[in-house]
Amino acid sequence: MDWYQRVLVDTGRAAAVWALIGFLVTFAITRGITRRIRAKKNAPVTNADKPDDSGGFSDIYIAGVHVHHQVWGILLVLLSGLLEFRYDPGSPWTEVLAALFGVGAALALDEFALWFHLDDVYWGEDGRKSIDAILIAGGLGAVLLLQASPIGPGNTEGIANWLYVTLVVFHLAVAGVCFVKGKLATGLIGIVIPIVATVGAIRLAKPTSAWARRRYSGPNSAAKLAKSHQRFDAAHQRRRDRLRDALGGAPDTAKAVADEQEIGPSGGAS
Repeated sequence: MDWYQRVLVDTGRAAAVWALIGFLVTFAITRGITRRIRAKKNAPVTNADKPDDSGGFSDIYIAGVHVHHQVWGILLVLLSGLLEFRYDPGSPWTEVLAALFGVGAALALDEFALWFHLDDVYWGEDGRKSIDAILIAGGLGAVLLLQASPIGPGNTEGIANWLYVTLVVFHLAVAGVCFVKGKLATGLIGIVIPIVATVGAIRLAKPTSAWARRRYSGPNSAAKLAKSHQRFDAAHQRRRDRLRDALGGAPDTAKAVADEQEIGPSGGAS
């Protein structure tokens, strides 16, 4: 306990540790459960009259409405945040609320693609955006745990105010460049670790980003655009997809194709 107090509580990192633990554990458990539910739904039915609904996990329905786990996550984030802001209870209750916040954040971000598309794309191609959100949030949680101050140096002793402000402005500016270059994860993590944002701002933009459309459109920039396409090519995308599928499960591409053939491209029955 002395180590915990000295290393985590006294340095203000205890809440970040428990929030990250709650986040990672909840994501792992949630994806395990949802993959089990999908496997159960996709299992061949041996008796059409009596499908096997006994045992195991299943979706939650209230009054016939499927309640997604993002609902519980959003409520948990709101409740834990409200209690922390209102009571500021101190250790160990701050750590308990931080862990609950991490649990809620994982439940909510695991269905980030559903917020973004306002559609149940959890097991679709677009559902991979949820894994991106989880990776970014997990990375931010880790760097916030390691870094004492999210902007600028943690210790400003001996640094002139104008120099400190200049460093912070430069720091946030290069993070902003990363966002414009289509590097969301690099920009967010770079807010906490300046060198990450600086490197990301110097390197080439993604070919589909606002920066590339604006700065790589002229004849003198054709080489940069070609190099950007080469760096972020189909092989790069496949590597990203393999990582996301390993963490969250591969999308139901076969099912999507079957649905498209059944419904037809115009949305009517074929």
